[in-house]
Amino acid sequence: MDEHESRLNDLERELTLLSRHFLSSRGPRIGQTLERSAYILLTRMETAAAPLTLKELAHTFQVDFSTISRQVNAMLKLGLVERIQDPDGGIARKFRPTPQGIEQLHADRAISLYGTARLIETTGWQSATTQQFLTLLIELNQGIEKLEELSRTSSSDNHHPPQPA
Repeated sequence: MDEHESRLNDLERELTLLSRHFLSSRGPRIGQTLERSAYILLTRMETAAAPLTLKELAHTFQVDFSTISRQVNAMLKLGLVERIQDPDGGIARKFRPTPQGIEQLHADRAISLYGTARLIETTGWQSATTQQFLTLLIELNQGIEKLEELSRTSSSDNHHPPQPA
Protein backbone atom coordinates (compact mmCIF):
# COMPACT_ATOMS: atom_id res chain seq x y z
CA MET A 1 0.00 0.00 0.00
CA ASP A 2 1.51 3.32 -1.04
CA GLU A 3 1.37 6.54 1.02
CA HIS A 4 -1.73 7.83 -0.81
CA GLU A 5 -3.67 4.59 -0.26
CA SER A 6 -2.57 4.49 3.37
CA ARG A 7 -3.75 8.07 3.92
CA LEU A 8 -7.14 7.29 2.30
CA ASN A 9 -7.45 4.17 4.45
CA ASP A 10 -6.73 6.21 7.60
CA LEU A 11 -9.16 8.95 6.50
CA GLU A 12 -11.96 6.46 5.85
CA ARG A 13 -11.42 4.87 9.28
CA GLU A 14 -11.39 8.24 11.08
CA LEU A 15 -14.53 9.45 9.28
CA THR A 16 -16.28 6.21 10.23
CA LEU A 17 -15.27 6.70 13.86
CA LEU A 18 -16.35 10.36 13.76
CA SER A 19 -19.79 9.46 12.43
CA ARG A 20 -20.17 6.78 15.09
CA HIS A 21 -18.88 8.74 18.07
CA PHE A 22 -19.78 12.38 17.45
CA LEU A 23 -23.39 12.34 18.63
CA SER A 24 -22.74 10.20 21.68
CA SER A 25 -19.54 12.02 22.68
CA ARG A 26 -21.40 15.29 23.22
CA GLY A 27 -23.33 13.72 26.06
CA PRO A 28 -26.89 12.51 26.62
CA ARG A 29 -29.80 14.16 24.85
CA ILE A 30 -31.32 15.13 28.19
CA GLY A 31 -33.67 18.04 27.64
CA GLN A 32 -33.87 17.62 23.88
CA THR A 33 -37.40 17.05 22.62
CA LEU A 34 -36.92 16.25 18.95
CA GLU A 35 -36.28 12.79 17.57
CA ARG A 36 -32.85 12.62 15.95
CA SER A 37 -34.38 12.37 12.45
CA ALA A 38 -36.61 15.40 13.08
CA TYR A 39 -33.59 17.39 14.30
CA ILE A 40 -31.63 16.55 11.16
CA LEU A 41 -34.56 17.19 8.80
CA LEU A 42 -35.44 20.50 10.45
CA THR A 43 -31.80 21.58 10.31
CA ARG A 44 -31.73 20.87 6.56
CA MET A 45 -35.05 22.61 5.99
CA GLU A 46 -33.93 25.63 7.99
CA THR A 47 -30.86 26.10 5.79
CA ALA A 48 -32.69 25.52 2.49
CA ALA A 49 -33.36 28.54 0.32
CA ALA A 50 -36.90 27.31 -0.34
CA PRO A 51 -39.35 24.66 0.87
CA LEU A 52 -38.42 21.10 -0.17
CA THR A 53 -40.32 18.17 -1.68
CA LEU A 54 -40.21 14.68 -0.22
CA LYS A 55 -38.20 13.61 -3.28
CA GLU A 56 -35.61 16.32 -2.62
CA LEU A 57 -35.36 15.33 1.04
CA ALA A 58 -35.06 11.63 0.19
CA HIS A 59 -32.27 12.41 -2.26
CA THR A 60 -30.47 14.69 0.17
CA PHE A 61 -30.39 12.04 2.89
CA GLN A 62 -29.94 9.10 0.49
CA VAL A 63 -32.93 7.23 1.93
CA ASP A 64 -36.03 5.65 0.43
CA PHE A 65 -38.95 7.89 -0.37
CA SER A 66 -41.09 5.85 2.05
CA THR A 67 -38.66 6.53 4.92
CA ILE A 68 -38.71 10.30 4.37
CA SER A 69 -42.47 10.23 3.91
CA ARG A 70 -42.93 8.45 7.23
CA GLN A 71 -40.57 10.84 9.06
CA VAL A 72 -42.11 13.99 7.57
CA ASN A 73 -45.65 12.74 8.27
CA ALA A 74 -44.71 12.21 11.92
CA MET A 75 -43.36 15.76 11.99
CA LEU A 76 -46.58 17.05 10.37
CA LYS A 77 -48.65 15.43 13.13
CA LEU A 78 -46.47 17.11 15.77
CA GLY A 79 -46.82 20.51 14.08
CA LEU A 80 -43.08 20.76 13.33
CA VAL A 81 -43.49 21.17 9.56
CA GLU A 82 -46.23 22.24 7.21
CA ARG A 83 -47.14 21.12 3.71
CA ILE A 84 -47.55 23.88 1.16
CA GLN A 85 -48.18 24.16 -2.56
CA ASP A 86 -45.12 24.72 -4.69
CA PRO A 87 -44.62 28.52 -4.86
CA ASP A 88 -43.30 28.00 -8.42
CA GLY A 89 -46.50 26.25 -9.51
CA GLY A 90 -45.15 22.70 -9.59
CA ILE A 91 -47.33 19.69 -8.85
CA ALA A 92 -45.42 18.30 -5.86
CA ARG A 93 -46.21 19.56 -2.39
CA LYS A 94 -43.34 21.11 -0.50
CA PHE A 95 -42.52 21.19 3.18
CA ARG A 96 -41.12 23.84 5.45
CA PRO A 97 -40.64 24.16 9.20
CA THR A 98 -43.37 25.79 11.26
CA PRO A 99 -42.53 28.43 13.87
CA GLN A 100 -43.02 25.70 16.51
CA GLY A 101 -40.60 23.43 14.62
CA ILE A 102 -37.97 26.17 14.46
CA GLU A 103 -38.47 26.98 18.16
CA GLN A 104 -37.96 23.34 19.16
CA LEU A 105 -34.98 23.04 16.82
CA HIS A 106 -33.32 26.08 18.39
CA ALA A 107 -33.97 24.79 21.92
CA ASP A 108 -32.46 21.41 21.08
CA ARG A 109 -29.57 23.09 19.25
CA ALA A 110 -28.69 25.07 22.38
CA ILE A 111 -28.26 21.78 24.23
CA SER A 112 -26.31 20.34 21.30
CA LEU A 113 -24.04 23.39 21.19
CA TYR A 114 -23.23 22.91 24.86
CA GLY A 115 -22.19 19.33 24.11
CA THR A 116 -20.13 20.41 21.11
CA ALA A 117 -18.36 23.04 23.22
CA ARG A 118 -17.64 20.36 25.81
CA LEU A 119 -16.15 18.15 23.11
CA ILE A 120 -13.90 20.93 21.76
CA GLU A 121 -12.77 21.82 25.29
CA THR A 122 -11.81 18.17 25.83
CA THR A 123 -9.56 18.25 22.74
CA GLY A 124 -7.68 21.22 24.17
CA TRP A 125 -7.79 22.92 20.78
CA GLN A 126 -7.14 26.63 20.60
CA SER A 127 -9.46 28.87 18.54
CA ALA A 128 -7.20 28.72 15.47
CA THR A 129 -7.21 24.91 15.43
CA THR A 130 -10.98 24.81 15.87
CA GLN A 131 -11.37 27.31 13.00
CA GLN A 132 -9.06 25.27 10.79
CA PHE A 133 -11.07 22.11 11.52
CA LEU A 134 -14.31 23.99 10.78
CA THR A 135 -12.92 25.28 7.48
CA LEU A 136 -11.90 21.76 6.44
CA LEU A 137 -15.31 20.32 7.42
CA ILE A 138 -17.05 23.00 5.37
CA GLU A 139 -14.87 22.13 2.36
CA LEU A 140 -15.59 18.41 2.88
CA ASN A 141 -19.35 18.99 3.09
CA GLN A 142 -19.25 21.18 -0.04
CA GLY A 143 -17.41 18.38 -1.84
CA ILE A 144 -20.07 15.92 -0.72
CA GLU A 145 -22.78 18.24 -2.04
CA LYS A 146 -20.97 18.44 -5.40
CA LEU A 147 -20.82 14.64 -5.58
CA GLU A 148 -24.54 14.44 -4.77
CA GLU A 149 -25.30 16.93 -7.54
CA LEU A 150 -23.16 14.92 -9.99
CA SER A 151 -24.90 11.68 -9.05
CA ARG A 152 -28.27 13.37 -9.44
CA THR A 153 -27.48 14.71 -12.93
CA SER A 154 -25.95 11.44 -14.11
CA SER A 155 -28.81 9.26 -12.85
CA SER A 156 -31.31 7.56 -15.13
CA ASP A 157 -33.81 10.26 -14.13
CA ASN A 158 -31.73 13.00 -15.78
CA HIS A 159 -34.48 14.17 -18.10
CA HIS A 160 -35.61 16.42 -15.27
CA PRO A 161 -33.48 19.37 -14.21
CA PRO A 162 -31.66 18.89 -10.87
CA GLN A 163 -33.65 20.09 -7.88
CA PRO A 164 -31.95 22.09 -5.10
CA ALA A 165 -31.03 19.89 -2.15
